[in-house]
Amino acid sequence: MSDQSFLPWVCIPGFMLDETLWDEMKSCLPVSQSVCCASLAKGENIETMAENIAAFAPKRFVLIGFSLGGFVARALAARYPQRVAALVLIASSLREDTPEQHKAKLNTLEIQQHLHFRGLGNKAIMQTLRPDNQNNMDLIARIRGMSERLGFEVLKRQSLLSRATPTDQKISCPTLVIAAAQDQMRSLDEAQELQEFIPQASLKVINDSGHMIPLEQPKVLAQTISNWINLL
Repeated sequence: MSDQSFLPWVCIPGFMLDETLWDEMKSCLPVSQSVCCASLAKGENIETMAENIAAFAPKRFVLIGFSLGGFVARALAARYPQRVAALVLIASSLREDTPEQHKAKLNTLEIQQHLHFRGLGNKAIMQTLRPDNQNNMDLIARIRGMSERLGFEVLKRQSLLSRATPTDQKISCPTLVIAAAQDQMRSLDEAQELQEFIPQASLKVINDSGHMIPLEQPKVLAQTISNWINLL
């Protein structure tokens, strides 16, 4: 068992998701494992979000970022290499939004600013789930509820974030990149790009999951991270 096995985990959620994203995964961990769940509700850019999390995080920790949270986690790990003992990037990417994706987000903001925001729409949520979960209304409602609690102003800030990776970003800690076999949002190519970008990073693909790995395969995710940390 490695020294990292005794460190707390700091978990960063993804786009329009809150701290409750990690509830199922936490329930699969030993009670002795400390887990701090961060929020992306505040911050005008990736760097500010990273600083907000660093301000409350323990002195030294394992950092876990999901999707958009992976962008923030990379920024934090690069800024505080002495504090981040290990890094886990789940269903994330190095890529910025394509022009088409950016335009779609602007269109959504244009529509939503004239309405009472009730969370992300079913169609958008369904794309984040594996095919046999796309009619799981409880799961869809769970995801929509997180986005509704965050509200329109957070939607606006997160939609307009620049996700460009600084050319001088360097990550030196052990890193695990996790991808989902049925992810329609982030491709395996993107996971491989992340693995190649970070020196000596490892890659693990989780089966039977769409983009929402923490909700669709929380037990497998918890085991995958724990097993990897124990081998460091």
